[in-house]
Amino acid sequence: MQSRPYRGGTGDPRVFVLSRDTRPLMPCHPARARELLRKGRAVVARQVPFTIRLKDRRAAISEVDGVQLRIDPGSQGTGLALTDEKRTSEDDTAITVRRGLVSVELQHRGAQIQTRMRQRAGYRHRRRSANCRYRAPRAKNRARTDGWLPPSLRHRVDTTFSLAARLCRYAPVTEIHLERTAFDTHSMSAGTALLGAEYARGTLAGTTARAHLRAQWHDACAYCGATGVPLNIEHVRPRSRQGSNRIANLVVSCVPCNRAKGNRSVESFLADRPGLLARILGQTRPSLRDAAAMNAIQRRLTRALAGLGKPVHVWPGHLTSANRDIGGLPKTHTVDALAVGPLTHRGGGVIARVPDRVLVVKATGRGSYARTTPDRHGFPRLRRSRAKQHFGYVTGDLVIAVVPQGRWTGRWSGRVSVRARGQHSLSTAAGRLNVSHVHLRLLQRGDGYDYTVRPEPLFQRPEK
Repeated sequence: MQSRPYRGGTGDPRVFVLSRDTRPLMPCHPARARELLRKGRAVVARQVPFTIRLKDRRAAISEVDGVQLRIDPGSQGTGLALTDEKRTSEDDTAITVRRGLVSVELQHRGAQIQTRMRQRAGYRHRRRSANCRYRAPRAKNRARTDGWLPPSLRHRVDTTFSLAARLCRYAPVTEIHLERTAFDTHSMSAGTALLGAEYARGTLAGTTARAHLRAQWHDACAYCGATGVPLNIEHVRPRSRQGSNRIANLVVSCVPCNRAKGNRSVESFLADRPGLLARILGQTRPSLRDAAAMNAIQRRLTRALAGLGKPVHVWPGHLTSANRDIGGLPKTHTVDALAVGPLTHRGGGVIARVPDRVLVVKATGRGSYARTTPDRHGFPRLRRSRAKQHFGYVTGDLVIAVVPQGRWTGRWSGRVSVRARGQHSLSTAAGRLNVSHVHLRLLQRGDGYDYTVRPEPLFQRPEK
């Protein structure tokens, strides 16, 4: 029997509940959490994600059904969902009902790390080569350990594992379901499905890049159409803007056009020639960076999640897509996470509830290792302080400020940026203000992530 369509169940995200001895209990409805806090039976254990701790209940005497953690990993973002499943009968048929309790979207900063690493390499190269004609090559004494990953890829594994471990501390997770898909980058590069020996023949089989491009553009400059002049190989998306060396990102151009374009984007260079711009963009294809990153980290992520001590079940991506399409659900990371794993079990299955709000967790890091602040040319502008904590606060802490007078009189909450003189900067929904440390009260220490809440696209009302 096929899985049944989504029946439109909505609801508030559940609130995490801890026992008196800080063991995870089943998440509860926000109204129930407010009632427990009002009666004094619970206290706030954490602001984001909002978690309460009961005063009068221990985990040893509480019955916990358990929940499932479902993960849809991605290169730019990862979706995580906490669900529970129950068997019920409908029309004399047993079906599996899956309910979404909490939806979390984790936004990675792998691209930012890659840019910073490239920038740091440029600074290092300049320091070593300035005023030096020649430097002898060093021995290759920096051997990579087994299982080494570039920092931008290791960040994706570490942040996903960290957030999964945190959810396991706040909720009684009994099993983890992970989507794992292998991307055929060769077929994606060719733009069509390849079979057998076709994998051994690429775009440049029997020719060279220069000959292929000259034949494609009829021995003329791709930008001005000049013929009979020397032609250079030109990157449509410059290497300095993370452009690749794929043949789809290359054209031939004359020397004046090559110099005039420089490292500008092709959209700005050909803004006054939309027809030519459309032709050049028509040959380009999406970058394979994200697909290559996912192929590199998926096995490592599976092994890391197994270290949490929970059973890890791996499911193919086409199963997630089928569950989502049958239910008529939109494609987002959080909805895909909710649809990971089979819905059918000796009968039908149904997704009966999707949280109407998503907790967006953005990885921001805990600071910088740079000793100086550079200017736009890369030269040191000022020296940074090694002390990160000033007057008891660190940049990224969640605080409450009670401003007694002035333009910003009132009570404000937000993330703080510390200064050595004690006049800290507070970022709020209404803007940024300067406030003394004596008027601040700590709510939650910064943990390297920024938290916001957005509505699930499934429940957004259309604009009038």
